Amino acid sequence: MSEILVEGGRPLEGEITVQGSKNAALPMMAACLLQEGTMTLHGCPRITDVFMMEKILQSLGAKTTWEGHSLRIDCSEISRCQIADTYAESMRSSVLLMGSMLARKGCIQITYPGGCQIGKRPIDVHLAIFREMGACIQEVNHGLCVCCCKPLKAISFEFPFSSVGATENGILAAVGTKGISRFRNCAVEPEITHLCLLLKKMGAKIDGIGTRNLQIEGGKMLQPVEYQVPKDRIVAGTYLSAVAATKGCCVLHEPPIQEMQSVLKVYEKMGGQWEYFSGKLKVNAVDVKHPVRNLVTACYPGFPTDMQSILMSVLLTVSGESCIRETIFENRFHVISQLQLMGGNIYSCGQWAYINGGLPLHGACVEARELRGGAALVVAALSANGVTRIRNAHYIQRGYEEMDKRIQELGGVMQILESQ
Repeated sequence: MSEILVEGGRPLEGEITVQGSKNAALPMMAACLLQEGTMTLHGCPRITDVFMMEKILQSLGAKTTWEGHSLRIDCSEISRCQIADTYAESMRSSVLLMGSMLARKGCIQITYPGGCQIGKRPIDVHLAIFREMGACIQEVNHGLCVCCCKPLKAISFEFPFSSVGATENGILAAVGTKGISRFRNCAVEPEITHLCLLLKKMGAKIDGIGTRNLQIEGGKMLQPVEYQVPKDRIVAGTYLSAVAATKGCCVLHEPPIQEMQSVLKVYEKMGGQWEYFSGKLKVNAVDVKHPVRNLVTACYPGFPTDMQSILMSVLLTVSGESCIRETIFENRFHVISQLQLMGGNIYSCGQWAYINGGLPLHGACVEARELRGGAALVVAALSANGVTRIRNAHYIQRGYEEMDKRIQELGGVMQILESQ
């Protein structure tokens, strides 16, 4: 099992470039199945989740090649419809292949998806969309078998709540389905907009991009294209938080500044300063010293749940009481027990986390239990006195490309020890 060693106590200073977005790249890879040529995704992050999705596509018959950060995906021959259990159970985003495969092949067999254990993330809404479109869904051996023996039909569907994955799956299925589908109360996360823009470049007709109401005229033959994967707003926010926790200064190259507004507002409340020019975000966190009270996570454009645990690590470094209410996932507070091992005065009650910051953190042996919680431990460790050992580095590697090298570029001391 790989581990991370972090020696804290150094203000981070320097310049780094933000990687491509994991949450944008994965649905884009699923979209490649909707055409029969070779797609190229430029700026694709070389992370575990992308590599896993690549393996799944290969198992279905796709051929893939890398050139730097450009990923080429040849979907001319998709010959299989079953996704191996080991693939599906290791990554939740495997569920995004359901819409594409039902539209392309008329069938897919997949077990319930896995991934980080951050709370209940049922796929009921995904399945409701497919049923309305005419798919037959069966459970086989306690897994899930979805099969469609006739062409899907266009539908009108209103999401009962804002679901990013279900919105993406509905879009992917509708683009490959003849007729006009209408979706109401869609999620509006930037990754959905990027997916729609990719599909539009491929030839899809989608109206209402960026809004909660989408109209999709499907069934057109899509063409292979080259496309630039956008930068990762959560990764950018993570490095911003690491600088804030260590009271440093840095320059982030090519951050998606418009998608980071809620994070930057909180950073400002804590006393952080920033300016943006010519694609560069210059941050000065020397005066980050104010607590944040009554912060509530929310769907975009609100403060992202993926940044919640990372922010807790920053708030432990400022004096006073901060409060965060988690409204998206009920198990996002797993990291609290690990932060306590580092001396953090933090506890949770129901949906609320209470952070009493200002006490020095110290190095400890802790354990990552999911992706963003693992990143939060790295941020805390960078601000702590001494050395912190973080077990289960594989969680962090799911979403962060060479995080150790990025931290080293900022003057931090971090090393990933790969298991033998």
